[in-house]
Amino acid sequence: MELLIVSLASLLAGLVDSIVGGGGLILLPALFATFPGAAPATLFGTNKSASIWGTAFATVQYSRKVVMPWRSLLPAAGMGLLGSLAGAWVVTQVDPSLFRKALPVLLGLLLAYTLVKKDLGRSHAPRFRGATEAWIAAGIGLVIGFYDGFFGPGTGSFLVFAYVRLLGYDFLNASAAAKMINVATNLAALTLFTFKGHVWWHLALAMGAANVVGSLIGTRLALKHGAGFVRHVFIWVVLALICKTAYDTWLR
Repeated sequence: MELLIVSLASLLAGLVDSIVGGGGLILLPALFATFPGAAPATLFGTNKSASIWGTAFATVQYSRKVVMPWRSLLPAAGMGLLGSLAGAWVVTQVDPSLFRKALPVLLGLLLAYTLVKKDLGRSHAPRFRGATEAWIAAGIGLVIGFYDGFFGPGTGSFLVFAYVRLLGYDFLNASAAAKMINVATNLAALTLFTFKGHVWWHLALAMGAANVVGSLIGTRLALKHGAGFVRHVFIWVVLALICKTAYDTWLR
């Protein structure tokens, strides 16, 4: 029954994550509720071991239908991996709880900006080309990769927003690009958790398969309905993140 519950949660998380990120909002609470006595690091590691497969398959699916800017994406993914490793190391030296209080506010500002700018991310009009885009994308990967390793919630949403706002992508292309960087940051975190022995592989295999199924469904929905659909999912996911992080920070 426990395996069934977390596998269904992983499927739904893969569906949401493949569209705009935020799958951890579904899977992590399910893991904590199902295994209340487990070490948090083990549940975080098990979550990463499942979600990385869905994210990787989503990247492949997007690459077949969307033109992926590999010349800027690969440096961004590389810097995202390094940033995530650095963030994971820093969190062992510094308490991230102070940042936790600011997260709902940052997400609120991001949501407000998206709602006010009604045309934001509706059309795909990249602002930069060549080396300039690669440098900016690498900076995005480094900063948000560090955040993912250091803290984590909302990483996919921050990546999508950065690509839309800074690089001029529409929400569909931004989501596709974000998946590649997310694979790198998840790989860095999973490597660390595996090295420390914080992964339940007997759960991870079934959860990973379910996550891939959800990811394939979500990717097809995003590709079928386009940037407007992804924008609406983005707004709802960010709103859910605001509610969740505000509750965890100020009310729990």
